Amino acid sequence: MKANNRLIALAGQPNCGKSTVFNGLTGASQHVANYPGVTVDKMTGWYRHNGVKNEVVDLPGTYSLTSYSPEERVARDFILQEKPSVVVNVMDASNLKRCLYLTFQVMEMDIPMILDLNMMDVVEGRGMRIDEDALSRKLGVPVVPTTMKSGKGRRELLDAIDRVSGDDDGRKAVFRVNYGPMEPVLEGIEEELRAETSLESDYPLRWLAIKLMEGDDDVLARVGRAHALGDVYEQEIGEKRRQFEAQEGVAPEMYIAHARYRAADEIQAACVTSEARTGVTLTDRIDRIVCHKIFGPVVLVGIIWLLYYLAIVQGYNLTNYTWPLLAKIRSVTEAITPAPGFIEIPLIRSFSLWFVDSVNALLNYIPIFFILFGLIAILEDSGYMPRMAFIMDRLLNKFGLHGQSTLPMVLGGIYVGGCAVPGVMACKGIPDERSRFATILIIPMLNCLAKVPLYVLLINIYFADHKGLAMFFISTISLLLVLPIAKILTMTVLKEKDSAPFVMEMPPYHLPTLRGVLGRAVERVWLFMKKITTIVAAVAVVIFALLQFPGITPERMEMYEAKKDKAITVFHKQIKNTSYASMLQGEGLVALVNYWDDYKTARMNAGGGDAAKAVNVRFEQENPDFFRIVRRTGPEGKKVNRAAKKLIRVRKQLLMDMRKERIDTSFLGRMGRSIEPVTRWAGFNWRVNVALLSALAAKESSVA
Repeated sequence: MKANNRLIALAGQPNCGKSTVFNGLTGASQHVANYPGVTVDKMTGWYRHNGVKNEVVDLPGTYSLTSYSPEERVARDFILQEKPSVVVNVMDASNLKRCLYLTFQVMEMDIPMILDLNMMDVVEGRGMRIDEDALSRKLGVPVVPTTMKSGKGRRELLDAIDRVSGDDDGRKAVFRVNYGPMEPVLEGIEEELRAETSLESDYPLRWLAIKLMEGDDDVLARVGRAHALGDVYEQEIGEKRRQFEAQEGVAPEMYIAHARYRAADEIQAACVTSEARTGVTLTDRIDRIVCHKIFGPVVLVGIIWLLYYLAIVQGYNLTNYTWPLLAKIRSVTEAITPAPGFIEIPLIRSFSLWFVDSVNALLNYIPIFFILFGLIAILEDSGYMPRMAFIMDRLLNKFGLHGQSTLPMVLGGIYVGGCAVPGVMACKGIPDERSRFATILIIPMLNCLAKVPLYVLLINIYFADHKGLAMFFISTISLLLVLPIAKILTMTVLKEKDSAPFVMEMPPYHLPTLRGVLGRAVERVWLFMKKITTIVAAVAVVIFALLQFPGITPERMEMYEAKKDKAITVFHKQIKNTSYASMLQGEGLVALVNYWDDYKTARMNAGGGDAAKAVNVRFEQENPDFFRIVRRTGPEGKKVNRAAKKLIRVRKQLLMDMRKERIDTSFLGRMGRSIEPVTRWAGFNWRVNVALLSALAAKESSVA
């Protein structure tokens, strides 16, 4: 970074209001990306204060800085490698003891730190009082109380960042957790690392020693690579861990965790006082129903139904307003590309329309996704999301999944509705790597919206008298199939993946802010558009080429030309005694056919009423003669209209036959035939294979 710039990291546990602090500091100056090599969001923002530009990175919310999940590894590695000017440790002030567990780990990394006691309004509402001065003296770091959702304490936090960022002495933590009998072991490891490695310039040696005693595989591998006796030293660390466990009767990692909680207990007892209050909190009263063993699942089903209704049903209603905008994009594309001939469609026109249709099919879902992401933000900010995971964990755990797999499965379409894309994107919140991969792999098997057109097609063909029952069966059987498959995956190909302990916190309920909900909805929709439209666009280009080439042979093309000439000859015979006969020769006939298609498309998109009248006025002004033919005006107009309809039917049939032949002889068609010996055991012929292969671009294309 530039000399006059600062790098600020926001660290904190989930549900501590860290995102609110990030928004309060950076405002609209934000950027979303991914950390290299992982699918964890990287939120970056900027602000200026006292003439200095500060870059703020919102680290993933995590309870600890171990290496169980990508979020924990990302947060830890960022602090160690990027060495920010200051880490602002955002804490839920009403849960000081819980939050101090992460604070101690950050302090062990010898980085300048500020404690932001956020959500002080909750502290006051619970009759608690925190002695910020005493807390600051005990920990040796600045403590700033804030209620960031109302902006209270923002100025004090900015000033504290300025002070600490310029203080090089702040890198040495004043407070250290006393690990009792483990301290001599830690000192011995520090001396060994100082003498035998050069890690001291990159990592705090005490932090490395603690991590080695915790059995952190990632740190053990780093030390092993840096130590001259690599494998031998790793065995020595293992022996130290075993000796300590035999001596104290508890695993070293558990001993370290207990020591941190004891230190947190002592600090809370010294710095926090509470007024005696009778009765239960509002959160407790709500949880009596929401987390009840009977009423809880009922509430969950009701919320999922509401999620579907608002996002899917009402979202689809909104597409009635957005689809005309997308249709205009297609109309503009048609207008600027070369006009088609009678049966000759210019390649650039075919490709352009294919590309626009592929992207439009995805963009049409944006209203649905916006509502969906907004509702998810409300569930997250209100505190209900952990309750949802808690209710479902007991069932899903039997199949190797995690309680937090619930939301991705809902988004992916447990029954009819949803989309695999946001479902997979939502999996990043699952801390258990094994469960996360299993959830990602089963989500495409659920019933996303893109599969609905295919379901409807098949049901109308085979089960027209039992549509509702057939759709319910398809949805139910899908769910019953994916759960055993998830179990098989976790027992076989995913069994080597890391499995994190199940940790679930029930935060107090909060009222979501409009800015926070809308901000996250827009952010996720924009991220969706950037990532997915590029992928769909790239696949659409590949699929188009595979379907288009090598194309129809010259001999077959001559046959289609002969059929075209025959149809045109019949048409001219039928209209030869009309005043339109000379006008509809050669290019004039092609112009009429294209005019006819454009008019029908415009009327269909316009609907009725004034819009339809406007379309009529526009097309009549464009070509009055063609308009009389299309509108069957006068005896001659009716006669030519009847002949033109027959000609256009023949043209459509020729175009359909040519398209079918082009697909049959295309590279994709040949691929479909090549895998037919395998797929025939599933009852799929080569044409079904072509549909399946083409559905790589979008599942809806399998219907076509």
